[in-house]
This record gives sequence, structure tokens and C-alpha cells, in this order.
Amino acid sequence: MAAATPERIEVFISEARLRERVEQLGREITRDHAGLPLTLVGVLKGSFVFLADLVRTVDLPVEVDFIGASSYEGTTTTGEVRVTRDLQRPVQGRHLVLVEDILDTGLTLRRLLDHLQAHRPASLKVCCLLEKPARARVRIPVDYRGFLIGDEFVVGYGLDKDELHRNLPYVGVVRSEP
Repeated sequence: MAAATPERIEVFISEARLRERVEQLGREITRDHAGLPLTLVGVLKGSFVFLADLVRTVDLPVEVDFIGASSYEGTTTTGEVRVTRDLQRPVQGRHLVLVEDILDTGLTLRRLLDHLQAHRPASLKVCCLLEKPARARVRIPVDYRGFLIGDEFVVGYGLDKDELHRNLPYVGVVRSEP
């Protein structure tokens, strides 16, 4: 059995830059939804840290719910995205902001947006912490974007590699040690 290649994680987006951008996004969401019944819907698992920080910056009464999706069986993608956890409360007539950690190909978000539209919300917007335009296979309009990034493999601030590194307070790039 070959030994695992040692890795290091380089800070890509600092804790301070994340905090500043999340506060800006919260102000934008507050401005756009003043006086409206608002629900933030986090996509599990990766968005939970981002969502926890974001909801505290929204200066409005707000409900929070979660939705889950998967296109994997074990470590192999099936190519089909399925909803693994649905909303726990009715959202018909409410204004929804779907909160995602990273927009990669767009396939998962497209499936979730279609699914949420079936719940008949008053409006549905997308808030992504990170977006990788180079990997897009489906165009998803993003209403609230944290950062555009290249094709780096990133972890931290809720993002994982094999379920690890979600607890890092920054977004990092995984590098193999030489």
C-alpha cells in the first residue's frame, strides 16, 4: 500500500476577507427584502458555516431552513442530482434565498432551483459564497456572489475534502507537498 501524499493547505481567502464580504452580502439581502417574509435555505452540508455567519448579518426577521442534494453513490457520481432532504416548513408565498457554498458545474443548483420553484415561493434568489465560472455546465443566475475563483480545489469555511477541513476559519487551497 502506497503512503498518502502529504498535503498542506494555503490560505486562499482570509478570515477577514470572508467576514467583510459576508457582511456586504447580508446588507444587500437586507436591502432587497425589507418588509418581505424571508427564508434563507442552506444547501447541506457545505453551506452551514457560511449560512450561520450570513444570517447574523441580515437585519430582518428571517426564517432558516435546509435542503440536501446528492449526485453520488459512495465516491462515484451518478450524473443525476436527487434531493436528499426537503424543506421542513412551507414556503409558499415567502421570498427565498438559496444559500450555497460553491457553484461549480451548476447541475446541483439547477435541480434545487427547479425543486424549490415547485413549492411556489413569492421569489427565489441565489447566494453563493464561491463561483467557478470555468467549470459551469449550466448557467445559473447568481444574485448574491461572494467571490469568483478559478479551478482551485478549496476547503474550509464549510467546504470539505473527504469530510475534513470544514472547520477552518478561512478558505484554503489544498496543495500536495513536493
